[in-house]
Amino acid sequence: MTAATANRALAVPAVGVRIEQVNLSYGDNHVLKSIDLDIRPGEFFAFLGPSGCGKTTLLRLIAGFNHADSGRVLVGEKDISALPPWKRDIGMVFQSYALWPHMTVARNVAFGLEEKRVPRAEIGPRVAAALELVGLTGLDQRRPAQLSGGQQQRVALARTIAVEPKLLLLDEPLSNLDAKLRVQVRRELRELQQRLGLTTIFVTHDQEEANTVCDRIAVMNQGVIQQVGTPKDLYEQPANLFVANFLGTANIVEGRVIGDGVSRAFEVAGGPKIPIAADRKVAPGARMVFRPQDCAIVGAGQSAGPDRTIADGTVTYREFLGASVRYGVRAGSADIAVDCPFHAGDALHEVGTAVTVAIATRSVRFLSD
Repeated sequence: MTAATANRALAVPAVGVRIEQVNLSYGDNHVLKSIDLDIRPGEFFAFLGPSGCGKTTLLRLIAGFNHADSGRVLVGEKDISALPPWKRDIGMVFQSYALWPHMTVARNVAFGLEEKRVPRAEIGPRVAAALELVGLTGLDQRRPAQLSGGQQQRVALARTIAVEPKLLLLDEPLSNLDAKLRVQVRRELRELQQRLGLTTIFVTHDQEEANTVCDRIAVMNQGVIQQVGTPKDLYEQPANLFVANFLGTANIVEGRVIGDGVSRAFEVAGGPKIPIAADRKVAPGARMVFRPQDCAIVGAGQSAGPDRTIADGTVTYREFLGASVRYGVRAGSADIAVDCPFHAGDALHEVGTAVTVAIATRSVRFLSD
């Protein structure tokens, strides 16, 4: 069977998902709070957030394993809120994979088809198509214990795809893999999702995983969706301090606004004064936020220029990362992380030495909680 044949055998029209005013509590613990969300047909979408933020609870609610106190879930414009899991046409890959150890790969993949009472003549071709799609052709007679972790994950994925769900849910499917294998498998997941065009929702606490495979991300914290957007938009235009700090490393600096009009600036005690554009709104108590790569260590006495601000400080730590070196610099009351590209032969700044940091003013945001 060719890849094109496999794709046709498992083709499912893409559907959208709409979540409307969903609330869910366990006793006094309000786990999901007024969740409103639209996921587009064919989108690879992520729920991203720390442990306990509600992301897996929301995924399981879509699957039918949890039930909302209020609100509803629609898949392809159909309200599925009252349907049991087996009537939702949703496939879910669990973190543990949940493979039957005594069954062969083929039997594991066929299990869902048999439960749905698919005609026996169709089961073999659909199993073969699913295994080809995930790159496991020829391994159909092995048992899970004879497979690597990445292969087991692909069996679980094949089993889910074989039943042709309208929607694919992935609950931290890469968490049991080592770091190198996670990178390989997440690329395979992205490629497969694009080939199938299947609407997919991916739960993870790893921002790198979400950034590299997903079209859009919902960042969650304490049962609330903090912001929805593309990885680039969330990274460059975070809505609040939580989003800025959760997606990558951010310098979050306290200070105060001084002056007014065109002379306004954000002053760090004993440190830099960052100009604030006249049309930029800065809420009371907001902090200055910028990324480590949006500043650089420059030569002493170098002028600031129109689009950056100079701050003198002292190196407090150094982390060699291969392609770059991260320095911690104490500038007045601020601790600033600075990422400097590294090339063979470059000299390194020692801890305790005085340096000058240039901050790209255009990259600075002023955010509140």
